[in-house]
Order: sequence, then structure tokens, then C-alpha cells
Amino acid sequence: QVQLVESGGGLVQPGGSLRLSCTASRRTFTIYSMGWYRQAPGKQRELVARFTTEGTSDYLDSVKGRFAISRDSAKDTVFLQMNNLEPEDTAVYYCNAVAAAVTTPAQTYWGQGTQVTVSS
Repeated sequence: QVQLVESGGGLVQPGGSLRLSCTASRRTFTIYSMGWYRQAPGKQRELVARFTTEGTSDYLDSVKGRFAISRDSAKDTVFLQMNNLEPEDTAVYYCNAVAAAVTTPAQTYWGQGTQVTVSS
């Protein structure tokens, strides 16, 4: 099993910044990719940013230039720095990881979610 623990959400005014963190407890699992998704009320969950299995990063078009994903591999932690936040960024943000172990095929794991609200 892989457990993902997120932190860093909150209420911020438009134009403000937040930094989300996600730490994975993975024991014997190998993590192939980690990233962030979000889900706004009444909308489908969407990819925000992630590190791919090749080590590159992908971003949702609407956050390019405003959000940056980074990681501390030694601590199995990924960060999402969110700048110039807009009300449209309001959502529950979920950490995501794809991981496998010797006796467990690759699966997708989710964190519990952290609320980000952008409002004046």
C-alpha cells in the first residue's frame, strides 16, 4: 500500500499564492509517477501537474506559467507552487501516485484531498 498525505490548502485572495505538499509512505513500493489533480464542484477531476515516468512534467494548459511542480525524491515528496491564483482554481486538490511492488501490479493511489479556495 501507498499512503499519500497532503497539506497546504486554504483560502487565498485572487492573485495570491499557495504551496501544496504531498508525502508518500511507500514501504517496498516503487513510485513511477506523482502529481496533482483537482476537482471543482460539479466538474470532473482533472490533471493539474505531474511528473511522468520519464521524469518530465505535464501541466494543465490553464495553469502553465502560474503553477510549478517540484519534488524532493529523497523524502518521496512533491510540491505544487501555485502563484497568481484565480477564482477558477478553486477546487479540492488531490495528490496522485502510480506505484507497484514485486507482488503488486501498478496501481493508482490518491490522497485525501486538500481544499483550495480563491476568493476575495
